Amino acid sequence: MMPVITAIRALDIRFPTSEHLDGSDAMNPDPDYSAAYCVIETSDGPSGHGMTFTIGRGNDLCVAAIQQLGELLIGFELDNLRPSMGPLWKRLTGDSQLRWLGPEKGVVHLAAAAVMNALWDLLAKREGMPVWRLLAAMPAEELYNLVDWTYLSDVVTRDEIMAHLASTQDTASQRITELEAHGYPAYTTSAGWLGYSDDKMRALLQEAVDAGWTTFKMKVGRDLEDDKRRARLIREYIGDSGQLMMDANQVWGVNTAIAWMRELAEFRPGWIEEPTSPDDILGHAKIAKALAPIPVATGEHCHNAVMFKQFMEAGGLSICQLDSCRLASVNEIIGVLILAWKFQIPVCPHAGGVGLCEYVQHISMFDYVRVSCQTEGRVIEYVDHLHEHFKDPVRLVHGRYATPTAPGYSIEMHAETLRQYAYPHGEVWASRVH
Repeated sequence: MMPVITAIRALDIRFPTSEHLDGSDAMNPDPDYSAAYCVIETSDGPSGHGMTFTIGRGNDLCVAAIQQLGELLIGFELDNLRPSMGPLWKRLTGDSQLRWLGPEKGVVHLAAAAVMNALWDLLAKREGMPVWRLLAAMPAEELYNLVDWTYLSDVVTRDEIMAHLASTQDTASQRITELEAHGYPAYTTSAGWLGYSDDKMRALLQEAVDAGWTTFKMKVGRDLEDDKRRARLIREYIGDSGQLMMDANQVWGVNTAIAWMRELAEFRPGWIEEPTSPDDILGHAKIAKALAPIPVATGEHCHNAVMFKQFMEAGGLSICQLDSCRLASVNEIIGVLILAWKFQIPVCPHAGGVGLCEYVQHISMFDYVRVSCQTEGRVIEYVDHLHEHFKDPVRLVHGRYATPTAPGYSIEMHAETLRQYAYPHGEVWASRVH
């Protein structure tokens, strides 16, 4: 009998990080890092694990949406999984009634990311390789067919995409060898959170410099003079050659962002991240024009590929910070990577949250091997939180991501973690959908 998907389990996992984190950003002072966690159970072989990231309240809404979307997968025959990854994405994001709640944004899209992430984890496990290697080996036509190009084809053509992906396949092995030998460049936010004492910052900065880090990020936006003082302290440790990015987490209006960053320009910021509302495409374009040559980075709250297309066309971002849980997984992400290649914009994914580092290492490595073919100007965020809860956590060597080798998407949590941090009161919210 052909193996099938038998059940979807949706779990509300919350880590009480607000109780012990003494650092924060200007917008989100008390996050409880959480995962709306999806397990795809099958009649034979491995299960698929996926999640979407939230910061506490509302995580249960994503869990409920995962249960709704899961109904569409019950009984699916797994021997048809790989050729169906494109159509399954359209099925999950295009359900006519659930789509009304978005479309392709909000809670339902976050849930779609969790379910699709679990499907990609399942497929990679069945194929016996990590997601980045699975994608890197795909022929051009298979990669192209994963993406819904309906709203994107006005800026990049099928012929362009196919020719590029075919050419990168011919040279992919060289870049894979390079990655496996040297890893992928990363940056750290470990010392840059708001609220840290000077002593704590100094200790963390020294530790990071000793570990080989050369690229750092700091949170800004609460107090200009304090931001200047903290930036000056960081520069003491990283010198003129170190990279220092800044992140405002959306707290400013357009005019404030321009004025504040002109004051901070003396510290040579590598970029200013999320300087204003994440939906304000034209506002970002004004900021980018006013602050040039300081790059503007955004995207972790960008709802979908269509918004990224508009940001890129309008000149509203210089660095694309797509999020593996806000976009609906690999399919939509590939579309954004292609757009970034077309507009010659570096992709530096958002990874500040539980599980996001585990995810985006696959995205950046695939981007290097088959899409951009570059690492210059590209770095993966690294936040040292909660990696111990994953079976295949990220590995950092001298400030660079080592290539993941285990089959899957690196996101499966330990069973004990799922039991211990299930909400509320230790209960697992699970459903067997019939």
